[in-house]
Amino acid sequence: MDYRNKTTVTEFILLGFQNEKEVEILLFSAFLLMYMTSLIGNTMIILLVCGDYRLHSPMYFFVANLSFLEVAITSTVVPKMLANTFSLTKAISFMGCLTQSFFYFLLGSTEFFILVVMSFDRYIAICNPLRYAIIMNKQTCILLLLGSYLGAFLSILAPSILTAPLPFCGPNIINHFFCDSGPVLKLVCADIALAELADFISSAVLLLGSLLFTGVSYMYIIITILRIPSVQGRQKAFSTCVSHITVVTLYYGSSIFIYVRPKKSDVMDVNKFATVLNTIVTPMLNPFIYSLRNKKVKESLKDAS
Repeated sequence: MDYRNKTTVTEFILLGFQNEKEVEILLFSAFLLMYMTSLIGNTMIILLVCGDYRLHSPMYFFVANLSFLEVAITSTVVPKMLANTFSLTKAISFMGCLTQSFFYFLLGSTEFFILVVMSFDRYIAICNPLRYAIIMNKQTCILLLLGSYLGAFLSILAPSILTAPLPFCGPNIINHFFCDSGPVLKLVCADIALAELADFISSAVLLLGSLLFTGVSYMYIIITILRIPSVQGRQKAFSTCVSHITVVTLYYGSSIFIYVRPKKSDVMDVNKFATVLNTIVTPMLNPFIYSLRNKKVKESLKDAS
């Protein structure tokens, strides 16, 4: 059957958290506070890295780009979610929904590539320190950054191509607070087996592949650290990795739970709160993770205040 002429959906309804009004107001206040904290904190990290020569190194270059991605991702999802809290319709246009979904996954995928690059940077710094400045030069850093965006685009290309032409004949109610791929695909009035398979394979390859690379990097890092004779030297080397390990744990834990499942079960309420961890909580925590444990960032903050 040809479904192309039956596409009648012009907007979607985002159900959000479906709580009592008092609870919705409480969630709105909490999410707004976390969103503003995330924007201020990550913007401050970007400005510090750009303005302080002490932070002009590959590690902080990638930290600043990670902060930029945090701002972009939260701004893709959270403002619309907050606006819909007090909206009677809770609607988002058809094109607005597809655009939100595309940029969310493009930026989110780029983050995982950046995290891999950051693990590679730590691997070179600890396992091959004498050649660090030669290997991680300015040109290499820029190429790694561009490669992260290109890799992210290619990773979501197949699912995007397979999903874009699918027909939406109704209903148009999305059981989520943004246009996530799973809930959107459930509204398609056609066979979605191929699109779901492409979505799963793309997520699995991206998440598990990048996690494997990061794990291998840290395996070599740990082996190198254990060979350092002094306890103080081992602690100093490991302290440069703690922030990155913390962020990796937060991101991969929730993302693998949400997206790397061959058959998505009906645990949407759990998925919503796991997505909140990715889109609001972790971006808010990142500036604290990278600044409170970092001597150079604390010195830069002190001088800027």
